[in-house]
Amino acid sequence: MSRYTDGYWWSKDGLRLHYRDYPADPEHASRPALLCLPGLTRNARDFSALAERLSGQWRVICVEFRGRAESAYSKDPMTYVPLVYVQDLECLFETIGLHKFVAFGTSLGGIVTMLLAASRPERLAGALLNDIGPVLEPAGLDRIRQHTGSGSAHSTWVHAARALADNNRMIFPDYTLEDWLAMAKRLYRLNSSGRVVLDYDMRIAEPFRVPGNEAGFDLWPTMGAFWAFPTLIVRGELSDLFSDATAQRMVRDIGTTADLVTVPRVGHAPTLDEPEAVAGIDRLLARVLAHG
Repeated sequence: MSRYTDGYWWSKDGLRLHYRDYPADPEHASRPALLCLPGLTRNARDFSALAERLSGQWRVICVEFRGRAESAYSKDPMTYVPLVYVQDLECLFETIGLHKFVAFGTSLGGIVTMLLAASRPERLAGALLNDIGPVLEPAGLDRIRQHTGSGSAHSTWVHAARALADNNRMIFPDYTLEDWLAMAKRLYRLNSSGRVVLDYDMRIAEPFRVPGNEAGFDLWPTMGAFWAFPTLIVRGELSDLFSDATAQRMVRDIGTTADLVTVPRVGHAPTLDEPEAVAGIDRLLARVLAHG
């Protein structure tokens, strides 16, 4: 049974935002929280398996950025950018008194993690960057631009799962229909008409489609912040967004605190329940505890 409670906080511009809060057992309450930050079109459900595995030993907070799932949609789509998400998180930290955490950032969430590391490195006890780095490969960006904000409604969950499979089979070539159904339950919701629709504001694609606005600026300088705490870099072997060359340079730039894991036969982005990712996460958290 899921152990989480639903939490809410307010952004500076008046949006009610949502997170799932999985508690730590009392004997582990002094450990830093695990702050899970999802990808562009994703939500807290993406981290359900990870949170259920690690909660109890750790407090796990799974954030939903503005415009996703239970977080309010913005009236201004140009606020759907990483710097605003960082501002929203600062409001969360103040609201719940979160002073120290291990950031788990997938894709967009990893970009936000890099910005947090650069601006408030003292808050981070560790970091996981999931299939993301300072360089975004053109092929992956083109694919994301093509699919983001253009979803259609489906009559059944099976139809939604088959649509996901048609568009993403190159990312998860070994997935079965059961796997695609599980992904559909994370990505979609039922609307008031009983149709299965994507669970985000279609306008999140608007700033992303502005040329040069994907990451906004050069993120390589942020790598210098990661030397101060244990860092895990996870890359999907088949990723079209995050190259092995970028991952290897990140390891060199960060230094001895960095660990790189490549998940075989997976593209952008690993779900973090693959055996290689699980082993890497366990190593990361052991290093966080040892780092003190």
